[in-house]
Amino acid sequence: MWNFRRSYLIMASLFVFCLAAKPAWAHFGTLIPSDDIISQGDNRTIGVEVKFIHPNELHYMEMVKPKQFGVVAGGKKTDLLGTLKSTKGKAPDQNKEFTFWKTDYKIKRPGVYTFFLEPAPYWEPAEDCYIIHYTKVALSAFGEEEGWDKPVGLETEIIPLTRPFGLWTGNVFSGRVLLNGKPAPNTDVEVEYLNEYSGAKTEIKAPSDPYITQVVKTDANGVFTYAMPKAGWWGFAALSTSAKKIKGKDIEIGAVYWVKTIDLNLK
Repeated sequence: MWNFRRSYLIMASLFVFCLAAKPAWAHFGTLIPSDDIISQGDNRTIGVEVKFIHPNELHYMEMVKPKQFGVVAGGKKTDLLGTLKSTKGKAPDQNKEFTFWKTDYKIKRPGVYTFFLEPAPYWEPAEDCYIIHYTKVALSAFGEEEGWDKPVGLETEIIPLTRPFGLWTGNVFSGRVLLNGKPAPNTDVEVEYLNEYSGAKTEIKAPSDPYITQVVKTDANGVFTYAMPKAGWWGFAALSTSAKKIKGKDIEIGAVYWVKTIDLNLK
């Protein structure tokens, strides 16, 4: 005879299983400029969007004003935090808007411009930890290519070993992960495509969850490599746990880097 206690235990087990089976979407700090290569005749004013999202799903998370935002060019670091303006956005399947940030930056001379971000800590209840993603992106202006491989000096960051602009679809991107200035061996690096919406649908549909977030590991020297199969923006997030804590909770720190690929023009 079927009894209430047995039924309750089965239902509770199924509930726990369903929670465990729910996909854990990867979080990414996002720094996306309106262009990554500025040539003669191009608009010299670059728009930059600063977000905290799930890139493949384009789901936003609420983002308070960052702690640090700036640009390094010609060996000089410039604070741009005061230029950020808050705005709202959401994915078509989200039922509320979330805060993100944007700014405009005028390119005045040739150079490599590396934008960097340190956000305020983000509390993630599902992971029982805080998240801080130190994020970078580089662009080249008027043919200058010096300095793209220089560190900014963040707690953790990716140093490109592949020039991070002028990339074709199918090129590989290689980088060295630094943690407190030293190479970080055997570190997980999550990789996601910044999926674009067309109407109410994302551009690509992953056949199953493992395709959403690709994962590679750094070698003994903190180096990783990944080949990008589609044109667009790709994010790389090398994840570590900080030695510090906030309110007794762990802090996931991510070194995040964004690069853009375009399709090879055979015409």
